[in-house]
Amino acid sequence: MALNFANNNSLSAITTLPASISGGGMTLISEQTASSSATLDFTSGIDSTYDSYVFKFINIHPATDDVDFEVNFSTDGGSNYNVTKTSSAFLSFHSEDDVSTLLAYSDTEDLAQSTGYQAISPRVGNGNDESSAGTMQLFAPSSTTFVKHFIADVHRYYKDDLAVRDFTAGYGNTTSPINAVRFKFGSGNIDSGVIKLYGIS
Repeated sequence: MALNFANNNSLSAITTLPASISGGGMTLISEQTASSSATLDFTSGIDSTYDSYVFKFINIHPATDDVDFEVNFSTDGGSNYNVTKTSSAFLSFHSEDDVSTLLAYSDTEDLAQSTGYQAISPRVGNGNDESSAGTMQLFAPSSTTFVKHFIADVHRYYKDDLAVRDFTAGYGNTTSPINAVRFKFGSGNIDSGVIKLYGIS
């Protein structure tokens, strides 16, 4: 077998990969920036192109104190966000004063066959330096055979000076394709923050 070597330290001249080599990785599809926004809706780009989709939350800051950052899904392009969901949730936290810690199931954040919004970062503070950041992955949203699994891993600055990591997972109990996703706070606007949507190949 012949070995091929690069004769310099630069591979910048390579513009395409052979068809047999997969590029893999994440492809940025779109991003939205909140500015006193009631919701951030992704109504395009979620289809059968990718096996899964990842949303990245960057400094999601509420206008109202002590509110839940939430998600819901649509099967009709965003006309309705009401997919039936079952989920589980747990959290870990640590206080700034090093007094309080916890690892626990969050029985107030799970859903059982509910069409309501799923909290993925509860009780976020609206202090100038408070926000949430993290990810949510949605798997095979265009499947017409299986339910639609999602996993969220979000960190928040809780209103009482706690570092809280929220783990939420569940499924949209539908075999219809999910083609739109909405994010919002349970009360008040998204004052600021960025959400980026990526496709995973």
